[in-house]
Amino acid sequence: MEHRHRKKDTPIPASSHHLFVQMKSLMCSNLGEELEVIFSLFDSKENRPISERFFLRLNRNGLPKCPEKPERHCSLFVDLGSSELRKDIYITVHIIRIGRMGAGEKKNSCNVQYRRPFGCAVLSIADLLAGDTKDDLVLKVYMCNTESDWYQIHENIIKKLNARYNLTGSNAGLAVSLQLLHGDIEQIRRDYTSMFTHGVSITRKLGFSNIIMPGEMRNDLYITIERGEFEKGGKSVARNVEVTMYIVDCGGQILKDFISFGSGEPPATEFHSFVLYHNNSPRWAELLKLPIPVDKFRGAHLRFEFRHCSTKEKGEKKLFGFSFVPLMQENGRTLPDGTHELIVHKCEENVSLQDSSRYLKFPFSKGHLLTNNHQVVKTTKESFWITSFLCSTKLTQNGDMLDLLKWRAHPEKIAGCLSKLKEIDGSEIVKFLQDTLDTLFGILDENSQKYGSQVFDCLVHIINLLQDSKFHHFKPVMDTYIESHFAGALAYRDLIKVLKWHVDRITELERQTHNQEVLKAQEYIFKYIVQSRKLFSLATGGQNEEEFCCCIQELLMSVRFFLSQETKGTSALSQAQVVFLNSFPAVYSELLKLFDVREVANLVRDTLGSLPTITNSDESLQAVKLQCIGKTVESELYTNPESRYILLPVVLHHLYVHLQEQKDLIMCARILSNIFCFIKKNSSLHPCGCEGDRTCRNQSENGEASHHGAFPFARFNNPQRGRKEKLEKSILEEIDVIVNSLLDVLLRTILEITSRPQPAGTATRLQFQDVTGEFVSCLLSLLRQMTDRHYQQLLDRFKTKDELRDFLLQIFTVFRILIRPEMFPKDWTVMRLVANNVIITTVLYLSDALRKNFLNESFDYKIWDSYFYLAVIFINQLCLQLEMFTPSKKKKVLEKYGDMRVTMGCEIFSMWQNLGEHKVHFIPALIGPFLEVTLIPQSDLRNVMIPIFHDMMDWEQRRSGNFKQVEAKLIDKLDSLMSEGKGDETYRELFNSILLKKIERETWRESGVSLIATVTRLMERLLDYRDCMKMGEVDGKKIGCTVSLLNFYKTELNKEEMYIRYIHKLYDLHLKAQNFTEAAYTLLLYDELLEWSDRPLREFLNYPMQTEWQRKEYLHLTIIQNFDRGKCWENGIILCRKIAEQYESYYDYRNLSKMRVMEASLYDKIMDQQRLEPEFFRVGFYGKKFPFFLRNKEFVCRGHDYERLEAFQQRMLNEFPHAIAMQHANQPDETIFQAEAQYLQIYAVTPIPESQEVLQREGIPDNIKSFYKVNHIWRFRYDRPFHKGTKDKDNEFKSLWVERTTLILVQSLPGISRWFEVEKREVVEMSPLENAIEVLENKNQQLRTLISQCQTRQMQNINPLTMCLNGVIDAAVNGGVARYQEAFFVKEYVLTHPEDGEKIACLRELMLEQAQILEFGLAVHEKFVPQDMRPLHKKLVDQFFVMKSSLGIQEFAACIQSSPVHFPNGSPRVSRNSMPVSMSPEGARVIPRRSPLSYPAVNRYSSSSLSSQASAEVSNITGQSESSDEVFNMQPSPSTSSLSSTHSASPNVTSSAPSSARGSPLLSDKLKHSRENSCLSPRDRPCSAIYSNAAEPSQPANSCFAKWNEASIPRCIRDSPREAEEHVGPVSALPEAYLTGKSPNLPTSSVAPDRRILYNHIGDGALPRSDPNLSGPEKAVNSTPSSWSLDSGKEARNMSDCGKLMSPPVPPRPTQTASPARHLTSVSPSPAGRSPMKNCGQSFTPSPVDYHSSGLISNSPVLSGSYSSGISSLSRCSTSETSGFESHIIDHSIPVSNCNISEEPVRKESKTPPPYSVYERTLKRPVPLPHSLTIPIPTDPPALPPKPLLVRPNNLENSNKRTEQVPRPRPLPRKVSQL
Repeated sequence: MEHRHRKKDTPIPASSHHLFVQMKSLMCSNLGEELEVIFSLFDSKENRPISERFFLRLNRNGLPKCPEKPERHCSLFVDLGSSELRKDIYITVHIIRIGRMGAGEKKNSCNVQYRRPFGCAVLSIADLLAGDTKDDLVLKVYMCNTESDWYQIHENIIKKLNARYNLTGSNAGLAVSLQLLHGDIEQIRRDYTSMFTHGVSITRKLGFSNIIMPGEMRNDLYITIERGEFEKGGKSVARNVEVTMYIVDCGGQILKDFISFGSGEPPATEFHSFVLYHNNSPRWAELLKLPIPVDKFRGAHLRFEFRHCSTKEKGEKKLFGFSFVPLMQENGRTLPDGTHELIVHKCEENVSLQDSSRYLKFPFSKGHLLTNNHQVVKTTKESFWITSFLCSTKLTQNGDMLDLLKWRAHPEKIAGCLSKLKEIDGSEIVKFLQDTLDTLFGILDENSQKYGSQVFDCLVHIINLLQDSKFHHFKPVMDTYIESHFAGALAYRDLIKVLKWHVDRITELERQTHNQEVLKAQEYIFKYIVQSRKLFSLATGGQNEEEFCCCIQELLMSVRFFLSQETKGTSALSQAQVVFLNSFPAVYSELLKLFDVREVANLVRDTLGSLPTITNSDESLQAVKLQCIGKTVESELYTNPESRYILLPVVLHHLYVHLQEQKDLIMCARILSNIFCFIKKNSSLHPCGCEGDRTCRNQSENGEASHHGAFPFARFNNPQRGRKEKLEKSILEEIDVIVNSLLDVLLRTILEITSRPQPAGTATRLQFQDVTGEFVSCLLSLLRQMTDRHYQQLLDRFKTKDELRDFLLQIFTVFRILIRPEMFPKDWTVMRLVANNVIITTVLYLSDALRKNFLNESFDYKIWDSYFYLAVIFINQLCLQLEMFTPSKKKKVLEKYGDMRVTMGCEIFSMWQNLGEHKVHFIPALIGPFLEVTLIPQSDLRNVMIPIFHDMMDWEQRRSGNFKQVEAKLIDKLDSLMSEGKGDETYRELFNSILLKKIERETWRESGVSLIATVTRLMERLLDYRDCMKMGEVDGKKIGCTVSLLNFYKTELNKEEMYIRYIHKLYDLHLKAQNFTEAAYTLLLYDELLEWSDRPLREFLNYPMQTEWQRKEYLHLTIIQNFDRGKCWENGIILCRKIAEQYESYYDYRNLSKMRVMEASLYDKIMDQQRLEPEFFRVGFYGKKFPFFLRNKEFVCRGHDYERLEAFQQRMLNEFPHAIAMQHANQPDETIFQAEAQYLQIYAVTPIPESQEVLQREGIPDNIKSFYKVNHIWRFRYDRPFHKGTKDKDNEFKSLWVERTTLILVQSLPGISRWFEVEKREVVEMSPLENAIEVLENKNQQLRTLISQCQTRQMQNINPLTMCLNGVIDAAVNGGVARYQEAFFVKEYVLTHPEDGEKIACLRELMLEQAQILEFGLAVHEKFVPQDMRPLHKKLVDQFFVMKSSLGIQEFAACIQSSPVHFPNGSPRVSRNSMPVSMSPEGARVIPRRSPLSYPAVNRYSSSSLSSQASAEVSNITGQSESSDEVFNMQPSPSTSSLSSTHSASPNVTSSAPSSARGSPLLSDKLKHSRENSCLSPRDRPCSAIYSNAAEPSQPANSCFAKWNEASIPRCIRDSPREAEEHVGPVSALPEAYLTGKSPNLPTSSVAPDRRILYNHIGDGALPRSDPNLSGPEKAVNSTPSSWSLDSGKEARNMSDCGKLMSPPVPPRPTQTASPARHLTSVSPSPAGRSPMKNCGQSFTPSPVDYHSSGLISNSPVLSGSYSSGISSLSRCSTSETSGFESHIIDHSIPVSNCNISEEPVRKESKTPPPYSVYERTLKRPVPLPHSLTIPIPTDPPALPPKPLLVRPNNLENSNKRTEQVPRPRPLPRKVSQL
């Protein structure tokens, strides 16, 4: 509706058009002569030209001859009417050449040049209608086949008569530029100034234009030389005839320069036609214009001379005849228009024609000859035809007009001349308008009785003639005549008499045509009457005044009588009434010239009052009646206050009738607008000289002292004061009349037109919108003018309360409409402020009536609700939000209007307080509207409105004992309002403080505080959410904020609908960020709320109305799709199974089949497609500037694919550009927490997987295991190295401690977000000895992995194994394990640390174990080493024996000879979580060693204080050297990152083993597993089907620990024992003790008694801890034997006797005398390997605890994100991996029979958790966790399909190995309206 107030941009269709033509060039190959080009417009429909000609000359090159004169080659064809823009109007171009008779004649044949036809071109003007501009059109030029057809060649081209013309040349073309212009010529001159400045010729239409302007002087005679008929003249061939034309005046002199060939060429004295070759009947059709002055027109004639043009060398032109024609006849008439056949008079060449008197006596035309038979002519056989057309404003060809003008000469012809006047063309009449009028009034004065009626009729005819648009410009001519030239002083009597006679006959006649003509001319008739009366009064001194007044009264009485006649439908009478009313208002101004204004007003009032009622009348009559009223209001009569007060009642009466019927609203609105414009104009200046506002007028009319009270004599000092006070009183009376008459109907009209549907038509719709704005403006103007007295009278007028109630409801509704944003254009601020000022003023008046009449017993809810609703939307208007204004604009608004929001807010509060006990009716309905008001950032308004919520809480408490409705409504509205951008932090604080203060003394204070706190917390989250959503990109902040709000709705508010809405908002965010896994988890939250039922669900969000089953099915399919896109296929499999069960239960086999196919495809993707392991980062957000959901909290984030620490740090800094990066990993202090800033603390952490069984199981591909390593992770850890005590400069290992921190999340990753908050931290310290043990375990595991890979030929080359062996054996840099010997094996250390005895023994055992592995590795290396590396191998073997001797190890060749025990992985290996294994050569049973430190971990430290010597030692211990750097492509990364300087981190900076440097997931303390590539980060793992190569920058070899390249170590694939024997040799060739890496006489380890914290870290980079404070059952797990060794029962009992060791119980087996190799069949996955062996108990299935591979992880600082060159030599290099379980020995003695169990029971005990676990934790705040993916206990299949011949366990949920298990919280209570 907004655009209705704009001026319509649609251009008014122009009635006049113009064509601009510019000649460019003529392109033709056979040019060489000058040319004439003639443009004209041709009407093919009427077959005639419609314009003059545009004539220009071209030179021999075809270019304009005078290029310096634009007017010579540019022309504007003017005054084309709209009817002439049609397709049958053509632009014709005729081209005449100037030269020899024949185009191919020789140059010397003739020297005389002739005008000869050349070519013609045609273009339809319709081609220009599509676009105005056509630049450089090239028109084809045609030539007629025979010259005799030249006159009609353009017609032939138009008609496409191809046989009559052809192209002048193959490349002939006329280049022109054409442009169609629109508008009158003056507008064209303004718009195209440059065109007229440079010069352009004007080409007129033939004849007058559509509009003839007074004063236009034209006297143009158009002559067309048509054709001739000539004799041969005694020649054998026809003549070559040329016509020469002259204009000869009455004196016989040739008039010079009056022959115009066309515009663009100056006039000439003579004209030569073109010559047609040998043609005695030539046809020329050449048009000429003769602009002869009027004074030279009389007596002039045209002479045409005919010559034969010889083609001989002389080129003579011989005169053989002539013709002539006079331009004016003897009776004064000009040459009549038409074709004239002229006589050709013979003459000789030597005859002189200079004396025109000699031939003027001859007849000139055949018609003239017939009328004058007595004249003798030599011959009449030859003839010449011309056509004439006169366009003159001074000369006439009409004899009747001449007779009328000469009426005194022929009095007997007066009656005939008067009757013939109507037949004369109008252009002839207006040319002689003044003379004609003088003639008519002269005849009237001469004999009024006889000719009065005829003269009256002629006068009416002339007056109505001027109504025509062609002549309406002559009205000023008639006005001038009446004022200055009219002299009929007695004419008024006859005019009144005849006019009354016609009016009286209107009701009698059936045919009213003539009477309607009379009524149409009444304006000018009254002008003549009034002017005549004035002339009479002047002449007689005012005689007969009463008589004249009586005549006028009688005339108007006759008018009133015929107007009062009612007719049904359209009739002749009604048509006459319409005609009269159309022209009647024009009479007012004439009557005012003779009568007093009150008399005229009374006459008009009586006349308008006589109009019939609206019922049963002609609709057109009603419309014209209203137009008459409108013209009356716009007339001069209405501007006078006295006459206005007389006319206003009748005007308002007609308006009321039309508004009541809702008819002619546009005209009604126009009339009302004019009425209020007069009121505003007259009241704009107060009598006192100020602007007359409402207050000043109220004070004046109430008799109070105004603001001029200080000047009591101002009344007398102002001489105009009395008149202006009278005017003010008149205005107040008028307003009173309007209020009483129209206010009600005006309100109803606005309601009606705003509630009806808009019409479909564009024009009607615009009218509808325009009328709305008009009525609104009228209402505002009326209310603005009303005073206290008006309002009081208005309210007192209502007799009953029902009438008052209806009025109040009506006006409140209208006000709400006026407040709509679309009511006014956006930039109409002033209009909106004025409207609001009027509304609030009126509401303040009406609120008193509301309080007085509709409270207590008369309480009316509807009217009070309408009032509050109006007040609320009034305050919320956008135009009143002053905060958005500029300071200057805001200041001006406040100065003029104040803050109307506060005023209305105070009124709301006052009215609310008056409600009393009725307040309960508006609770909770008004909570939302009032809340919206309080969110406006205006402190005064908030202070006024917020206490109302306390009142609502109090009344709700009284009514129902609680205020749950208030709370629910507040929460629901807060979300929607704040999401719209309303509210701020100040409001949250103000809301909290005001309400807490209000409820201090309430009895329900406690519950009130709870509500306020809940709402305040919700505001905090909503504000954070809104701030986050303002950002463009989807980032973690948006997602985290949405998760926080979602959890708040679920856990604290239990708002199911809002919870579901935010689930989908979070889902959309994840999809936009391509977090498909998180999107699936998010949608699972909604899926959990639904059941597989047929309960119907309503339409919600984007879901249609459907059953709950259908929606859950759709959700399942969507979630599966997202899991698929996120490569989380294991989760999708579970959902596929669930939905397949539903299909199966419904026997929907078609969909069941599709689902099984989908499930199979997901299995294929697990095995075939690549899946990257993400990295994890710990992020701390510290400082008050962070959003509430992040403030002073720490999170663990799941990184994107390929995202390393540096990229993650930069991403976080981009999301928080104002944050400061902390350069250390220490916990910040309280100063940081309370700082008004943002601090970010970021470092990488290592995940600790929950599910272990799949990772430890034998034969499972890495594609499957990769999922369980980084999914469903609750726990993460990172390490920080430090020195405790005195630091030994020679050996820093002695004092190097590690602080290990475990982070426990509120929810596992991945989940509904990429990050979750840390719920719990656990910190423990590792001693230097424990650190050393872990380093050696990691290195041993790495060696095993490389050896295994080499055996199974997974390595492309042997270089990685070579370098690793070299790094360990040839410890030339760091001193190898010698540094550990120096640190921990010395007597001093043993005496000072007696509690570390077992650990020291463990360290020594690991050293010996390493020696055994190295020896086996050398054997494998020898098998595969290439020939060129044999010297290096020999060197390694020699150095290995030196190394063994340094460790005190003797040769055990004998053992090697006798031991048949084989590596299941092809390499010796030790269970890291087991006790040292003692071997029995007889039974080859292995007892696992258990050490409290034998857990895998990855620790990286960065300490610039550590010596390079110690660094070298560590390098030897871990097996790294310069050569290994080269082999493994270890390259340095920059030692800086986005969060650190270019130097290495300080000693306090934690090197946390980021996930970019970890090798495997970690396990809980109840499930320990091993992992491949334990020393390699996800980026640095070997290239495989899952992990791709990625190179890193190089790093100097002397750095402590170089990074490993991804492609450096290929992943290990387990092989069968038989294949291992093929690679290495017979298994029996190795002793079991050597293969297992165990020494029979090593002491067993025990757990240190002083451990306090249990570490659940299993995997790279975490040292597991056993807490002695935990009970045995908590630590115990099901026993699982080693996958590559069998433990003896004897040694197991020895371990249990120790009492300090926690190790998994191993089922004993009877002593076997057979070869131990028999028992290796349990390693094979084939069913045969599981059958019982002969003469022995069946071997149980080994637990899948073996490791695929291990590798190095180079040091990486925590915060720098790079491998710093300043890393200490004490930094531990690598991660070791475990292959056993930490468990309690359940039974000290296990019967032998326990060993004879099949594999199925064993696998049933070792349950595999589902692919993702959503095991709930005991949390402070319940966290909504998706449980749809958990497998139901009785029926759901396991996550992984069982191996062949294995029993699938039924209860997979019992396999949850979480340390803390609590029942999962139930979902939200289901509602009947569950979505």
